[in-house]
Amino acid sequence: MNDREFDRTERIGAEMKRALAVLVRDQVKDPRLANITVHEVRVTRDLAHAKVYFTCFPSDENTQAQERLLNKQLAGFLRHALAQEVRLRLMPQLHFVHDESIAHGQHLSSLIEQAVADISPADADAAAPEH
Repeated sequence: MNDREFDRTERIGAEMKRALAVLVRDQVKDPRLANITVHEVRVTRDLAHAKVYFTCFPSDENTQAQERLLNKQLAGFLRHALAQEVRLRLMPQLHFVHDESIAHGQHLSSLIEQAVADISPADADAAAPEH
């Protein structure tokens, strides 16, 4: 793949991300998706498919139900509404995927904090270099 094609798919993904964020915020009235955040849209080179990575803050509880809702009941509506906002000859099929990276990062941070808290002051003094 040459750089122009790569840049084009990235630009289209970024434009779709912006438009989807507004559509979900303003037009989707389902309370299960009230706090959804679209993190990234990755478009295939042939523009046939787009993976939409999302999370739902403050908690990511019913992620499977959210994915099902977005991929089944709302997929057609969102694709049609997106086609009105983003002018493409072919609007990609949308595939919504819950983004686990933020929850994973929070888990790693809590493990690090716990490990730091478990180090006793005597252990920290012993590990410190002497001048």
